Amino acid sequence: MTPAQTSALPSWPHAHPASGAHGTLKRLNEDFIVTELPLQLPSGAGEHLWLEVEKNGANTTFVAERLAEAAGVNAWDVGYAGLKDRYAITRQWFSLYLPKGDTPDLTQLQHPEFKVLSQNRHVKKLRPGDLQGNHFRIVLRDVTGDRAAIESNLKAVAAQGVPNYFGAQRFGHDGGNVEQGRAMLAREIRVRNPKKKGLYLSAVRSFVFNEVLALRIQQGLWGKTLTGDVMDEGGRPTGPLWGRGRVTTTDEAQALERGVAAIHATLCDGLEHAGLAQERRALVASPMAMAWEWPQADQLLLTFFLPAGNYATSVLNEILHTTEPERHSEGESGTGECGGEQGPG
Repeated sequence: MTPAQTSALPSWPHAHPASGAHGTLKRLNEDFIVTELPLQLPSGAGEHLWLEVEKNGANTTFVAERLAEAAGVNAWDVGYAGLKDRYAITRQWFSLYLPKGDTPDLTQLQHPEFKVLSQNRHVKKLRPGDLQGNHFRIVLRDVTGDRAAIESNLKAVAAQGVPNYFGAQRFGHDGGNVEQGRAMLAREIRVRNPKKKGLYLSAVRSFVFNEVLALRIQQGLWGKTLTGDVMDEGGRPTGPLWGRGRVTTTDEAQALERGVAAIHATLCDGLEHAGLAQERRALVASPMAMAWEWPQADQLLLTFFLPAGNYATSVLNEILHTTEPERHSEGESGTGECGGEQGPG
């Protein structure tokens, strides 16, 4: 993205043929159910109180603030592994730093938009990314189009995965966080708030990654490796999370990545000087235990598991085009990844 461009995001290419089908996402909160799988369960002892919370119609930060108030702690003493969608029913874990005094029974807390299912002590605070991943149960309504084409894409996604794009919610309304990040890195604006600075750096870094992935798909490289690719533990090629240090790819892969960096020189140079280290992210997201059925002729029920940092919207986008009720027009903090990385990652 250059200064001459608007803040709207580009339309990044799909890996699988467009089905031409449409459906409504999240007409009801119960159409989007997410269950977070933690890295570990609380041990029963420690200075932190872990809470398993089910929320319905509330965003993660709102729930964190209410929990802090109920426990009499500061907002920064509340931890969670990732943001979860507001218009959904989600289960996730929170931690409260409570080293002294009596332990409040927050399972008795009454609120119309969330409830504490269980609580237990643990030795550490929950940090962003401290989760295995999320299980999704998604109902798409008002589905129109060729069912055979939808089924074909469902089978292709289950077998081959999807482009591991960062979801649109990562970038703010109309990509505004990327434009703010560009202006910040170009020293056109000064951002003093650390949280906003981290949000903008994260958006810029994610944008560059998506650009690399999009170029590979445009060049017919979906499902293929390039000479010099860096592979992840699962044997899949990775793309850059830009930062300081040497690009670890070589040959053709490095040439492609440096070509994208040259196009977005302001962003990549700024990320290097912001102190972020070069990291890698898989170019393919593979939904696990994926299954689907048609409860009604115009309803599609999908279930699958995604590791932390992957977006459910990336799966849906490869199957059919979805729209959400007008209440979502300004976007909601939350995932669709529901695994929600925060900060520069």
